[in-house]
Amino acid sequence: MTDMPRSINIHEEGPREGFQIEPGPIPTADKIRLIEALAETGLHHIQVCSFVNPRVVPGWADAADVVSGFKARPDVRYTALWFNAQGLERALAFRDRLHITGSISLTASEAFTRKNLNRSHAENLEAMRKQTALHLSHDVPVERIGVMAAFGCNYQGDITPAQVISTLEDGFTIAKECGATIKHISLADTMGWGAPPRVERVVGEVRSRWPDQTIGLHLHDTRGLAIANAHAGLKMGVAQFDSTVGGLGGCPFAGQKGAAGNVCTEELVMLCQEMGIETGVDLDRLIEVGRMAEEIVGHVLPSELIHAGSLGSFRKRAA
Repeated sequence: MTDMPRSINIHEEGPREGFQIEPGPIPTADKIRLIEALAETGLHHIQVCSFVNPRVVPGWADAADVVSGFKARPDVRYTALWFNAQGLERALAFRDRLHITGSISLTASEAFTRKNLNRSHAENLEAMRKQTALHLSHDVPVERIGVMAAFGCNYQGDITPAQVISTLEDGFTIAKECGATIKHISLADTMGWGAPPRVERVVGEVRSRWPDQTIGLHLHDTRGLAIANAHAGLKMGVAQFDSTVGGLGGCPFAGQKGAAGNVCTEELVMLCQEMGIETGVDLDRLIEVGRMAEEIVGHVLPSELIHAGSLGSFRKRAA
């Protein structure tokens, strides 16, 4: 076991991941309202949209309007997601408002690569070579390798640590060929196959192979273990987490109807508070934003905390 971190970095993905999967159109003004409210909670990294084909992800047909519409805070890093040259071009139009960096995005499951991107693993490697070179040609740094389905896959089954290591080695090969310097590894439990022992094993083996890399976790709550998996990651010294306010979101290509979104930001913050780990986030304020998110989407969100309230607020009442 590695020493637990004294503080963590939270990458809030609620707007991007949440609004990509909602069946009904969410007004642009509501998306902007949520982004601006999140920025007032102490979060310093918010992923605000996807620059993707609106025929595939209609929830982000208004990405440009959202990015141009919100009032940006200077202490918050706003990011976006894209998968191809067209998406990058759209993102670059907002270089004055977005923090734009590239990523080598791979999948430990070839079956999910085909389902998600309609590519084989080899085809995806070639696409990542071209995309990495394209980013660097636009002076966009590529410092991260992300591995989806790092803990298991609805289409392929269990994923071994060796498969994750092999996928990362492919990513580092691409980075070396293109001249990119990787600083971060992101391991995603895209379809909710992770459990604490598996998280500890995969994180441990990845860290043993690349001890100088920062490791982050992207944990979906499909089977209710996201917060337990976050706890396992914290015990392993992981200090970087993706999360979504209220538990917004879910992967539309996961092959599981109603699949849950990422670990709830407010539950991650409360866990850290109870463990004495700093997040810099005002939890009660964040809970109110979670309730706003629930009102915007018009249905109950997975977060228990936005319904129960924080322990801190109850401690004050008891005192």
